[in-house]
Amino acid sequence: MFSGLIAYTGTVMRVTPLTSGGASLRVRCPNASDEDVEPKDSIAINGVCLTAARVDHNVVDFDVVPETLARSTLGGLREGEQVNLEYALRLGDRVGGHLVYGHVDAAAALLSRVPEGQGERLRIALPPGLEPCLCEKAYVGVDGVSVTVARTGAEYFEVALVPETLHRTTLGRRSVGERVNVEIDPVARYAVAAARIFEARA
Repeated sequence: MFSGLIAYTGTVMRVTPLTSGGASLRVRCPNASDEDVEPKDSIAINGVCLTAARVDHNVVDFDVVPETLARSTLGGLREGEQVNLEYALRLGDRVGGHLVYGHVDAAAALLSRVPEGQGERLRIALPPGLEPCLCEKAYVGVDGVSVTVARTGAEYFEVALVPETLHRTTLGRRSVGERVNVEIDPVARYAVAAARIFEARA
């Protein structure tokens, strides 16, 4: 479980495609040794919950399965690229964002970014099937960052980012046309799924 508040950015050291269809990912994770990260611990990389397979001080290896590659942007990472990084919450930690599972629903294109006040407004393509789960003032995870939906359209949603988010996360450096990982609010996911079940039984 994560909060969507990004304290660190990691650096991709290696992405190795495997003949099995998955990939091996190595990331330099700041403060991993201080966080006492061990194999089996969860770390969110650009919003994707991954399990640490091997840990060498601040260098962590992950196994990325085909399902994760299909739903996220992790397969397109390149050596030297910066990624949003969040260590799993501990019982008693302050949750300043919203509860994020790290179970990415889809990758979507960044359609536009426009200066707005001190920050920026980003427009992101709305992945098919997620329309019922995104509404104004709901929460959404974008590359692991907990943000509020500012506006929705037929094929897009928008988020308004404050300067701190632009400075602290990779969202401040995303170019139009690049893809980002999208995770809907878990509460919305369950509510929509339950509604569909009741409809089918009616």
